[in-house]
Amino acid sequence: MYTWQTLADLGGDGCVVSRERPLEKHLALALAMRLRDRREAVGLTQERVAELAGMSRNHYQLLESGLSDRAKKTPANPRLSTLADLSKALDCPVPELVDIFHPGPGEPGFEYEGHAPSSADDA
Repeated sequence: MYTWQTLADLGGDGCVVSRERPLEKHLALALAMRLRDRREAVGLTQERVAELAGMSRNHYQLLESGLSDRAKKTPANPRLSTLADLSKALDCPVPELVDIFHPGPGEPGFEYEGHAPSSADDA
């Protein structure tokens, strides 16, 4: 997981306390929504998607909830190979799962550092 530190993150003992960037949580939740929506659209169970993607059901459930660790509540940050396996299992290209800057119908837009969501009306 990528983290960022500031001088304020230095504790009294000089240790760096890392924290997540707000974008990481948003990306994880956007991916979770896309995974769930796509899975439901193709009529598969979480267990079947996990099987097709070659992962445990628990791992898939974590991704669909936007987490990489339930106890620590850290946002999901899957490897590219995992995204490729999921896209194959869900019969869609990887960009369809991860491109939050071009939301699908009914999905909220997202703006970050000059990136604004596109709209079907702009096409």
